[in-house]
Amino acid sequence: MPPTPPPRGLVPVLVFVGTVVAVISSLGAPLIPAIAASTEAPLPDAQWALTATLLVGAVATPVIGRLGDGPRRREVVLAVLAAVTLGGVLAALPLGLGWLIAGRGLQGVGLGLTPVAIATAREALDGDRSRSTVAALSITVVAGLGIGYPLAGLVAELGGVHAAFWAGAAVSAAALVAAAVVLPPSRVRTARTLDVVGAVLLGAGLAGVLLALGEAESWGWTSTPTWSLTAGSVVVLVGWARWELRAPQPLVDLRLARGRIAVTAHAAAMLVGLSNYLLLVTVPVLVQAPREGGPGLGGSVLVAGLALLPFSAASVLGGRFARVLADRAGRLAVLPVAALVQAAAFVLFGLLRTELWQVFLVMAVAGLGVGAAFAAFPALVISTVPPSETGSATSLNQVLRYVGFALGSAVAAAVLAAATTSGSGEPGAGGYTTIAVLGAGVCLVTAGLTWLLPPRAAARPTTTGGTP
Repeated sequence: MPPTPPPRGLVPVLVFVGTVVAVISSLGAPLIPAIAASTEAPLPDAQWALTATLLVGAVATPVIGRLGDGPRRREVVLAVLAAVTLGGVLAALPLGLGWLIAGRGLQGVGLGLTPVAIATAREALDGDRSRSTVAALSITVVAGLGIGYPLAGLVAELGGVHAAFWAGAAVSAAALVAAAVVLPPSRVRTARTLDVVGAVLLGAGLAGVLLALGEAESWGWTSTPTWSLTAGSVVVLVGWARWELRAPQPLVDLRLARGRIAVTAHAAAMLVGLSNYLLLVTVPVLVQAPREGGPGLGGSVLVAGLALLPFSAASVLGGRFARVLADRAGRLAVLPVAALVQAAAFVLFGLLRTELWQVFLVMAVAGLGVGAAFAAFPALVISTVPPSETGSATSLNQVLRYVGFALGSAVAAAVLAAATTSGSGEPGAGGYTTIAVLGAGVCLVTAGLTWLLPPRAAARPTTTGGTP
């Protein structure tokens, strides 16, 4: 009996779901100053409207990836999109900062859908169509960020902060309907046990680290609570890793990270995610900060969103650049080159940030590097595992990517808070310079790691094209 052809419209719906995930995750960043103003909260507290989303996404991704590898993949996708829609409604209601953060946390569940979408494409599609769809889904994670920023800014400019979250809820509801109509059932018939203990340990460890970073400025960087919480969280994360290596059906199969290529792809995912969000968090704050007496550009929330459009456009070009480079120099050459391009963006940010066109240039260069890196990850990860483990392996890569996102968000908020003098309410120039130095350093470490760690014999150009 011939295999069942994929449903019509499957690829557009998968890409739409991937884009919605990215747009929803990016709703928080350009709105952080406006959320702080509307709720009368300090900027670091308002930053949790983004950090909470990324934290939940880091934990939800392996859970959803594991469930998505089973026979209930379609039902999992629909349930997650329903939760994202509910979270949008909760964030949109004027209930205060706590409820807004709770709603954003529910929206973070949707960040786990990308690995499931990739697994669906790999199972339902064949050959080049499958590879191109997998690459497109990886790029939507980056490109959707740039789409979400200006859309959120425009809606917030016209109707206020909560209107932006109402719009996000409407878009996720549309994705829910489209997925319900088009998504096919999974061909997998064996259900897998969910590792609840692993999920609890991962969530507790990451939450502790992020809370320590977020509160370090008020508690004191050398205070006992800061270091106690950090040390305790590290112990929990080490315990989580040991549990995952011994569990018969782990939440995140760390054994899939064995091998120098897999280790490189997963470590780079976290580092690229961290450096990426250092800029994505900092630029909207810089653009919206007043010009008087500080380094701000005095723009509106809409202008802050538009500043991310070059990032989105360049990320798509970065994906194409990654494929060309993989064909000519080998797939392992993509990540170090992408990291160096991203490092150049931080150098530019350290030198040029007094005019809007300079910020646009910085974000375009950053998007080129990040887009190339994100396009390279799926091919490297998939090449090291059998098809039955695609969802789990890409979930591990996605988890580390979101861990990097959350760390970048928390670190950027902590640095900017430390650079904010009492009475000014806005970060000083030194905070932005520190972000530039930190980001460039992380990118250089990434370039060195991705160039030196993999075996050079595996980096030869292939005749089949490297990055999908």
